[in-house]
Amino acid sequence: MIQEKRREVGARHHHSAEPSRPPRRARYSRAVQLRLHLEFLRQQRLQRHDRSDGMAGSSGSMGSTDPNNPSAGENGGNGTGGSNGGDGGNGGNAPPVQVRIAFRSGSNSLLQVSVSAAGKQKLYLVDPQGGSLTVRADGGAGGSGGRGGRGGQGGSGGMGTPSGSSGSNGSDGRSGFDGSPGKGGSITVTYDPQVKPFVGTIRLSNKGGPPPVFKEEPVAALW
Repeated sequence: MIQEKRREVGARHHHSAEPSRPPRRARYSRAVQLRLHLEFLRQQRLQRHDRSDGMAGSSGSMGSTDPNNPSAGENGGNGTGGSNGGDGGNGGNAPPVQVRIAFRSGSNSLLQVSVSAAGKQKLYLVDPQGGSLTVRADGGAGGSGGRGGRGGQGGSGGMGTPSGSSGSNGSDGRSGFDGSPGKGGSITVTYDPQVKPFVGTIRLSNKGGPPPVFKEEPVAALW
């Protein structure tokens, strides 16, 4: 599902556009260059899970330093090891994306572009003389691995004759592995024959996904 960026998932430009309504760019009286970047990401990466630090060892009991009745101090307890960090979740796969391009002739010819994914559609006007539209169907980034817990500090040895030894520090936990990125979604571009010289103005990205498919066939005006 395409959601707004404030939810960290979906279209970077989320102006709503229905087939019966002109897109935002169509309200201008003259053609201007248009550079947009759209992202259709299926889900956000899972958050990292840090782990707890180890517990400090207990201090040793105090002995006696009385020269007439000396006793050794107790050794300090060892600190416990920190737990391993959790692995990051894998990024979500991007949904399939359909792109349709129609040609609008006139003194300033423009491309009418429809981008559809996950049941949502957005419409754009692109000036083929210098403008471009970038459609990204990249999968979500994998989550970062959690930090391993720090080992607990060894307890101090108790005072005495002789004094007790300090306990050993616990070992630090291993940090988790990062999750794998999600796969890019398929992209199908259907363009009108008049659009063929300007197909390069539509730039595509679907990392890890199948190669984009291009189809040339008549495409009626989109609005």
